[in-house]
Amino acid sequence: MASVKRRPSGVWRARYRDPSGTERARHFARKVDAERFLATVQTDMLRGSYVDPDDQTTVSEYARKWAASRPHGPRTALRVDSLLRNHIDATPLGARRLAAVLPSEIQGWVSDRANALSPSTTRKLVSVLRSIYNAAVLDRLVGSSPVVKLALPAGSKERIIPLTVEQVRQLAAAMPVRFRALVYVQAGLGLRVGELLALQQGSVNFLGRSVRIERQVAPKTLELIDPKTPQSRRTIPLPTMVADILGAQIGAYPPGASGLLWHTRTGRPIDHDYYGGRVFPKAVKAAKLPPGTSSHDLRHHYASVLLAAGESVIAVAERLGHGTANLVLSTYGHLVPGSEDRTRKAIDAAWSAENADSERTERSS
Repeated sequence: MASVKRRPSGVWRARYRDPSGTERARHFARKVDAERFLATVQTDMLRGSYVDPDDQTTVSEYARKWAASRPHGPRTALRVDSLLRNHIDATPLGARRLAAVLPSEIQGWVSDRANALSPSTTRKLVSVLRSIYNAAVLDRLVGSSPVVKLALPAGSKERIIPLTVEQVRQLAAAMPVRFRALVYVQAGLGLRVGELLALQQGSVNFLGRSVRIERQVAPKTLELIDPKTPQSRRTIPLPTMVADILGAQIGAYPPGASGLLWHTRTGRPIDHDYYGGRVFPKAVKAAKLPPGTSSHDLRHHYASVLLAAGESVIAVAERLGHGTANLVLSTYGHLVPGSEDRTRKAIDAAWSAENADSERTERSS
């Protein structure tokens, strides 16, 4: 039972049992404050919004608990861990009591992080913190989330300028001979680098002219794991160019025991960091391609070629392994051919019809 009693010391003790049945107490100098506190606690428990006022969980502690409970894939888990480690654990916010953080503190933290991060990365970081606090509300560790009504840095998404066929050829020529086929295959199939490095001989159907994507190489562990999303399991048409390249690759460098087309001397998959962080950048520099060009730009090249040929955004999304066409539209919409002409024709057609109706009305009146 809840009660308010005066202690021998003169302070007033508000005693109650929380939803778990644990007895709790708070002490106040005035009886009215104790009664007000107890009334608030009882109301919150009736509403199902009770929050333990004595909980000392910090933002960092709960963030780690939240991250551990998420069904993140390997790459997403690494990205989230980096965000937590560098921008929550390493800042004063991380040591703050989870339930004590104010919206003004969150805004100050966002402004500080924006000085060190790009607008897009800052927004991703805020999205992670918002998810953390939303989970804390559901766990009844906080009454409401302080991650609200934030002024975020403005940022415009740069338009992608895809590599041309000639640039892809130059890049491949600058690669070590053993890795040249990687460039052509990624450009001709639009694979993620993890999917590319996990490609096995059994996944390539030369007679049926298709490639089945069912695995990817996990960063760090180099294990063959499920693709990024259910939509990432897909069958991609095998162009003649890619089939010829793969045939020559298999003839010159036999697959490993597991069927991997690219592997180390011990049969292990090629490491992400080694290929993407060392081999690829050297080739980019040697080929004199724009600084910052990465293997993902070969995926952009693939999408741009399909769109230029008139392939639908839905089909492109399926080839790339996206769940919807929205990402294709937002990323490559400016590459869809003929959009400017279609815009002009649509407006002209609408206004021509309107003018014709007006003229008929004037003649009949």
